[in-house]
Amino acid sequence: MTALLFRDDAYLARCDARVTAVDARGIQLDRTVFYPQGGGQPGDCGVLRRADGRIVAIADTRKGEAADEVLHIAAPGAELPEPGESVAAEIDWPRRHRLMRMHTCLHLLSAVIAGAVTGGQIADGKGRLDFDVPGEALDKDAIAARLNQLIAADHPAAPRWISDEELAARPELVRTMAVKPPTGQGRVRLLDIADVDLQPCGGTHVRRTGEIGPVTVVKIENKGRQNRRVIVGFAG
Repeated sequence: MTALLFRDDAYLARCDARVTAVDARGIQLDRTVFYPQGGGQPGDCGVLRRADGRIVAIADTRKGEAADEVLHIAAPGAELPEPGESVAAEIDWPRRHRLMRMHTCLHLLSAVIAGAVTGGQIADGKGRLDFDVPGEALDKDAIAARLNQLIAADHPAAPRWISDEELAARPELVRTMAVKPPTGQGRVRLLDIADVDLQPCGGTHVRRTGEIGPVTVVKIENKGRQNRRVIVGFAG
């Protein structure tokens, strides 16, 4: 298992760690600030700095098969560290911060649009959510105005945990139709945007909505009889 430091502090850009395993799947550490791909959010990239000054470029981060197993995937041709070696793990912070801003923005989007979420994806500088709603229910300009209003209001956003039993008693917290939050570990992580949104999420987010910055609704696409894709991006 790897200690997932980003769960408690998404603003950690580096940590000291020890290499616990290296194989064809990737490099495992005893602790990490690297977020593995999941929940529509891409995995982090960055570097592992070895004690002798050599750098291992990390091109992606993925989940392993076991719980809390994180695989740091080295760039092609990188010289891999050895198990037991001490390294400094450093993410590409500017990229991560953009992903955090957009991920938080998509939570606001799900609060603005009344409809079940059928899918979603976060990219560097833009993101999208798919909603089970009729096409005439969505107004591009009205959605953008409401999003920017919530962003400018600078609502605090913070993770918190509830038990599996509490989540089962509050099914309205789960907005996604196809993907359900992982249960069976005793508790589930939520993102709480004060007075705006509360739902299960294991991703990384900014501390206040004002940090997102102005956004625009790029377009709304028809993806089925009642499936509408709303794409948002950073303004400017």
